Amino acid sequence: MRTEQQTLIFLSPGFAKDETDTSCLPLQQQLVKHVKDNYPDLHIVVVTLHYPYKKVAYTWNGITVYPLNGKNRGKIRRLRTWMKAFSLLKKLREEHNIIGLYSFWLGECAMIGQRFAARNHYKHFCWICGQDAREHNRYVKLSRITVGNLVALSDAIAENMVKNYGLYPANVIAGGLEPELFGNDEQERDIDLLSVGSLIPLKRQHVFLEIVARLRRHRPYIRAVICGDGPLRKSLEEKVQQLHLDNNIIFTGQLPYSEVLKLMQQARVLVHPSSYEGLGMVMLEALYAGAQVVSFVRPFHKPVDNWHIVDTSFHMAEKVNELLDEHYQHHYTRLAPYTMHDTARAILQLFDYKEPAIARSLEAIALNESVAV
Repeated sequence: MRTEQQTLIFLSPGFAKDETDTSCLPLQQQLVKHVKDNYPDLHIVVVTLHYPYKKVAYTWNGITVYPLNGKNRGKIRRLRTWMKAFSLLKKLREEHNIIGLYSFWLGECAMIGQRFAARNHYKHFCWICGQDAREHNRYVKLSRITVGNLVALSDAIAENMVKNYGLYPANVIAGGLEPELFGNDEQERDIDLLSVGSLIPLKRQHVFLEIVARLRRHRPYIRAVICGDGPLRKSLEEKVQQLHLDNNIIFTGQLPYSEVLKLMQQARVLVHPSSYEGLGMVMLEALYAGAQVVSFVRPFHKPVDNWHIVDTSFHMAEKVNELLDEHYQHHYTRLAPYTMHDTARAILQLFDYKEPAIARSLEAIALNESVAV
């Protein structure tokens, strides 16, 4: 029997397997949960193509998640996953009053969402999140998507879409923070430099090691932490030994999301040497944790306080050294350029959803003037 309650469907390549799986796409998790908690009259459904490796629908924070168990398999098996997705969406169409679909990444989900929405006259929007704006994304053509359906996570992503595909997304909606996830207790700032991210070539942690080595010449007791895991961990650990930084750098491996936020609250400077980022939520999180941020990437046209953009590793080391010198005069201030409240509201406005969000009682949101997304 078809329900009259309005339903919004989120399409994602992966999603948390349960409430304890906080490291799987935390931004997407927080958005979905925020909409569920703050727009109670709107029914939320998540369809996930490849992860988790489950075949039966499950409940996550009161939200029904339909896993298709694609496991990122290729060729005919991937095609079967797509067909399963279309079949499920048809079933949901019969059971729910769908107001639209929102896809994460301009990939398979966008292709499925766009084609299903076009056939059934639903609204569909795709959140371009980073790597999908780079060259050679075949789904830009396969999805038959238009600029009106595109939502860029940052100004930089929008510019990359123009550069690589001649498409300028009609909307730019930044990922926001959930201030309530940060503890209120003051942490000792005993980490000089922090790097957070997967240990893969794109993130360029070898630059982080070189910066620590350079600073160690004048700061022999400098303390740095690399949070994350990946295929390059062994080679990075070997480089640490070669540079004689064993007493200066700690590898934490992959940590629960809450533990990562605690590390940020202990850090003086977050160094992000990645060569490409659509937004880099870790940098926004570090700002709210009170740390200074230094990066090569500039996601937004408008400058953000305490976020320092440099163009070379030499200038990065110089800026970090300058910030560490200022440490003892520095007052650590939480900054929230974008909150999840702003993000969710902007996304729901795309679907002409009129229900006002429940008033938030969190004092943390009022600490800063939010930039409108």
